Amino acid sequence: MTSTSPIETHVAPQADHGDPARSWLARIAEGRAWLFLAALIICFEVWSRLSFGATFVLNPFNVQSIAIFAVAPLLLATGQTFVIISGGIDLSLGFIMGLAAVVAAHATNMAGAAMPVPLAMMLGILAAVIVAGVPGVINGLLISRLRIPPFIGTLGMFGVARGAAFLLAGGTTVPVQNSWFALLGNGRFYGVPYLVIIAAVFVVVMHYILSQTRFGQHNYAIGANVQAARRAGIDIRGHILRLYVLSAMCAGLGGALYAARFTAGAAQAGEPLLLDSVAAVVIGGASLFGGSGTIFGTVAGALVIAVIQYGLVFVNVEPFWQFIAVGLVIIISVLIDQAQRRFSGARQDE
Repeated sequence: MTSTSPIETHVAPQADHGDPARSWLARIAEGRAWLFLAALIICFEVWSRLSFGATFVLNPFNVQSIAIFAVAPLLLATGQTFVIISGGIDLSLGFIMGLAAVVAAHATNMAGAAMPVPLAMMLGILAAVIVAGVPGVINGLLISRLRIPPFIGTLGMFGVARGAAFLLAGGTTVPVQNSWFALLGNGRFYGVPYLVIIAAVFVVVMHYILSQTRFGQHNYAIGANVQAARRAGIDIRGHILRLYVLSAMCAGLGGALYAARFTAGAAQAGEPLLLDSVAAVVIGGASLFGGSGTIFGTVAGALVIAVIQYGLVFVNVEPFWQFIAVGLVIIISVLIDQAQRRFSGARQDE
């Protein structure tokens, strides 16, 4: 096989199961996102009770708000998880999401004039996901065929998707005239928002793909050691192409649900969520060197960010502190990952 890939070779760390102390420390390190989440919830609960005499985590409205806050960055982070595990990164997801939101709005409105409201909604979502896959195909071809580094290739697509989204939107937001679309974005099923239900089902499906299918196992193999994966007969170029298409389509679904939530498509919908998506994956325990990470870890990472963002507003702290808090959590997560790799004896790049 003559396929090449720009992904660097890194060996995923392995826990030393012969040493109980190391095994327990490795498990704690792997579950750090959930520990961060628990610590944050306890912190905000104590803060809320001392300052206002009210509960934070036992308030159903707060729980629903945090879950809704987490949906959009989680959808982006799910696709980003696959990419980062493979040893790459996708910087175009934010504006692919914005492009998809605008396409969803336009497609739903146009279809609504010729077909029933439910079908128009479904067509709008489908159009958003399909159109989002186009920049994903281009990303995959640039990286797998032309050997352009993922950082550069997806950064270029960031600009292309941004311009296309603003041109399609005419520089403004595009309102959606579809009652079913609005219900999807703001309705509830027995008190649980439809957006949260969709995100939960989507996460379970993506977890199955990553952990139980050949595609997921190949993804780990490429991220851990691309040369060994090539010798094992894995189609590196084909896998990378499919990987970036999957990532972009996750952003496409995120854009469609954004349009449903706000009943409008906006080109800048995903702009502030790009870094949150990377942060969620890193906080969730994935290594930026590739070869490790889980979808459920990313879920915890997205919830950590949502709790920080909502919690600081709830306790009446200036929202700008959220950037500092999320940044510190990212730094701590990376330091823990580095320490875990050294502790496990994995090869480090100097």
